[in-house]
Amino acid sequence: MLKQSLVLTERQDIEAILQSCKTCRIAMVAEGRPYILPMVFGYRWDEEGLVLYFHCGLRGTKNRALRNNPQVCFEMDIEGELIGSGDVANRYSRAFSSIIGEGKVEFAQDMEQRRQGFEYIMRHQTGRGNYTYMDAYLAVAEVFWVRADSFKAVRKLPPTGHPTAHQPQPGASSITCDGAEDDSFY
Repeated sequence: MLKQSLVLTERQDIEAILQSCKTCRIAMVAEGRPYILPMVFGYRWDEEGLVLYFHCGLRGTKNRALRNNPQVCFEMDIEGELIGSGDVANRYSRAFSSIIGEGKVEFAQDMEQRRQGFEYIMRHQTGRGNYTYMDAYLAVAEVFWVRADSFKAVRKLPPTGHPTAHQPQPGASSITCDGAEDDSFY
């Protein structure tokens, strides 16, 4: 069961996880079976919330699966250090930060949407924007995005006084996530 004290609601805390993660796992159903892939991603926030951007080739299992059933689950995480000491196993844990959510895939419909999606991905992956995107490349690539219908960001820190304990920073803004009281993601 998830301790509600681990759930992050401040946008700056959630943003810190997003910025640190360069890979997001996308889970879907392919040919009646669970299917999950690690993918590079980009993101943006808008008035409706978090949107994640991805790219891939025009064909393959993932494309067929996403077109047949666009509902997906996504996960990204930052693994932290081992916490605990002594000979009793259940006194050990691991520090971590993660975001898990769900949403629906939408595919880019034209070159401009593909360009824009790649720009979000490249800005996140490299730290800069304003790249050139050749039409010939865009024509053989899919760009899709997932608007997070719901998500939960969680962080477990080492105990206070632990040599690498980091204290959460106070945030200026708050994020409201559907299902914030539901612990079904953890």
